[in-house]
Amino acid sequence: MDTRLINHLNWSLLACMLLLYLIGVGNLYSASGTRLETGLSFSDFYQRQIIWGMCGLLCMLLAMSFDYRRLRNLAWPLFFASLVLLLLVPVMGKSVYGAKRWLSLGFMSIQPSETAKLAVLLLAARLLARDQRPLGWKDFFAVLAVGLAPCAFIIMQPDLGTTIMLLLILGGMILYRGLHGHVLKICLLTVPCAAAFMWIAGLRDYQRQRILTFLDPGNDPRGAGYHILQSRIAIGSGELWGKGFKEGTQSQLRFLPERHSDFAMAVFGEEWGFVGCVALITLFCFFLLSIFSTVIQAKDRFGSLLAVGIFFYFFWQIFINIGMVIGLMPVVGIPLPFISYGGSATLLNFTLLGIVLNVSMRRFMFKG
Repeated sequence: MDTRLINHLNWSLLACMLLLYLIGVGNLYSASGTRLETGLSFSDFYQRQIIWGMCGLLCMLLAMSFDYRRLRNLAWPLFFASLVLLLLVPVMGKSVYGAKRWLSLGFMSIQPSETAKLAVLLLAARLLARDQRPLGWKDFFAVLAVGLAPCAFIIMQPDLGTTIMLLLILGGMILYRGLHGHVLKICLLTVPCAAAFMWIAGLRDYQRQRILTFLDPGNDPRGAGYHILQSRIAIGSGELWGKGFKEGTQSQLRFLPERHSDFAMAVFGEEWGFVGCVALITLFCFFLLSIFSTVIQAKDRFGSLLAVGIFFYFFWQIFINIGMVIGLMPVVGIPLPFISYGGSATLLNFTLLGIVLNVSMRRFMFKG
């Protein structure tokens, strides 16, 4: 192996990633004495998360083991494969909490929408890297269609959070790549119209209720506002230093819902307080800066666009989830990377960071 590959590895990103993963496992373990409504204990979740993490590390090493430019050739096949998997969800999917988003393989379940994120990211990077000119209408609509096709299937599952995530990732990549001035102006003017259309025709009643509850959670404290109110109570009760490891009453006494996934940050905030939350957010900032350093240092457009897409993938998840648990964003079911439990998400997180490490390792090999 060329020793320059190791010398150019983004060690700060690797360290931040492993530390965040260990914090996430510890956060799940801290509530190991409680049981969820499904009958599973938290010990089942942290043990599974360890297994998923080991598998994720293998995926990361695999993603680092070849020249990332070969991903150009995999972009279209992976995109069509992800569409096929999304088409199978309504027919063969497994329902959890009233949503049909998973395909059962017997020994495990996979979430095809996670594969769709990777497929959209790769194909968008390939299309956006074709030339250096700002995007005109033809190229803009071609890239936009890449995101809208899987979104049409995902929104029917229903999964509003993943739909929003895909569009935000794509939007970030397009803005980084650059638009013609007239295209950008018209897009900015049509955003309010698109939002109004989504409110009227694209959202289900419970999704509209989530947004209204975000504006006034106290209006329905036992129903739609319960998640936000209990999350605020948990984080607020942690005060400055927190209640201590495994001492969070809101999580231990099962007042806090979805404490293993969407509201894992609330568990952490209750146990480690304001100081712990600031430390965790600071770690996430270093994590994002480490990814963005690869965006800047990449020597070709495809590698830079891959890295920037992965940057926005993590940025929006972190921003929305933290905003959600403190009541600054509506509840849309977006997990916190490495802190929230999730098998498919863990595999994807490690795989994407393997791609970023791949780009950083090979940045000396050629020029764009």
